[in-house]
Amino acid sequence: QIGKMFGTVVVGVGIAGLARIRDLMNPMPSSPSEHLKLFGFVSRRSFGNIDEAKQISLEDALRSKEIHAAFISTENRSHEETIRMFLEAGKHVLVEYPMALSAKAAHELWEMAEQKDKVLHVEHIELLTEEYKQLKKEVAGKDLVKGTLHFTGSVLDENKSGFPAFSGIARLTWLIDLFGDLTVTSATREKLKDKNYSRMTVHFETANKKPLTWIEERGPGMRREKKINFCFTSGCLENFPQAPRSSVGLFMQDQNLFAKKLLGQISKEELAAEKWRILRCLDLAEVIQQYCEEPEKIYS
Repeated sequence: QIGKMFGTVVVGVGIAGLARIRDLMNPMPSSPSEHLKLFGFVSRRSFGNIDEAKQISLEDALRSKEIHAAFISTENRSHEETIRMFLEAGKHVLVEYPMALSAKAAHELWEMAEQKDKVLHVEHIELLTEEYKQLKKEVAGKDLVKGTLHFTGSVLDENKSGFPAFSGIARLTWLIDLFGDLTVTSATREKLKDKNYSRMTVHFETANKKPLTWIEERGPGMRREKKINFCFTSGCLENFPQAPRSSVGLFMQDQNLFAKKLLGQISKEELAAEKWRILRCLDLAEVIQQYCEEPEKIYS
């Protein structure tokens, strides 16, 4: 394993893709990322080169014996198809969340990765932020009475990013990671088409039957922020705990994690827990979408 190198390709060069290219070209010294070597990037737009990285065709990326892993940073809608192509070509895959826009697809892709003995890694930088790590410490060992997580942000194109329960799955991941398994009790969504406004409200119960609410709200000019109100038997938490800035960027932390998986340095238990969490969140996202989309029940 010492000298083992994994050739990589970045697919999609939006904000995340550019960050991936930068981090692959400048790995942290003596980190697992030094085992990754960028061969190029794939994009529908034509760039030529970005820094030293060269543009290659999708066909070449899939065919190349030198490329062992793909970093998929395309729009959400095309994640599923792109993961499938690279797994079929026998490559490991790192993909930005959400890995797919349906639970069924996610389970199929995961099974396929396992059959082919390939790493399928879903980026979850929201769990790597210092703010979140502090919050998790703060919540540990406390008894929840009730809680709310309210996210606001600017408008997303749903044709590309999917239903809000999927595009906003980072919030759901927080709740599951903080409070354990959840059950959806109800979910609704209001949309004001002319105002380009959308608000999804989801009610959950924890395993101990405690209520949690997730609100995902987006509209023109809305500031990107998260508000929390978690009440415990010992008192309420309404602000994020103070957190230091991390010296290592989030995408780099995620890239190191992926490299560790390729090198076989992550325990079976950790991998199994992560698989459960990712697929569970996607299952819940689908349940939420079904609740929100069912026609109003009319009682006569």
